[in-house]
Amino acid sequence: MQKYLITSREFYTDTPAIFRNVVHEQFIKHTPTYALYRDKSNPNYDIQAPHFVEVCRQFENIKSFIHMDVKLAKKLGANGVHLISTQFDEIKKAKELGLEVIISTHTHDEVLKAQSLGADAVTYSPIFASPDKGEPKGIEDLKELLKISEIKVFALGGIVEKEQIKMIQESGAYGFASIRYFYS
Repeated sequence: MQKYLITSREFYTDTPAIFRNVVHEQFIKHTPTYALYRDKSNPNYDIQAPHFVEVCRQFENIKSFIHMDVKLAKKLGANGVHLISTQFDEIKKAKELGLEVIISTHTHDEVLKAQSLGADAVTYSPIFASPDKGEPKGIEDLKELLKISEIKVFALGGIVEKEQIKMIQESGAYGFASIRYFYS
């Protein structure tokens, strides 16, 4: 099962050396196969992002993703871009630029739409209870989704324990994505 590490500002500072060190340590500890630099509140996101992509390149098996910004992902040579659920119209542009595309989804219809538009994968959330993310969908809903879709699905939301990861793996999902699991 694939692991998708998502960064969070609460786990590092804006100091490039500290940021790089924290990310590097988490990559060694958790061996993710996908990693997303996500920091919605950083006014210097485009300055910090190259450090993230560079750390990802130090690991042969980690694909780097930039949050929401197709042009920046291409400019930095990231493997892909992670779009939010209001950016379905960006999928085609990102694919034309040679980027892998993961898009955030919250309904079965959104997953099927992402699949029809050519996205490579989706995050589907929230699977478990997660702060400020609404009612959890649960494992049974995830299983139902997997029966009707062919796109790679990363379960997301409230994943903090190994038992939850085991349930996701047993569901047949492509992988899981998390912030808190990787920084605990």
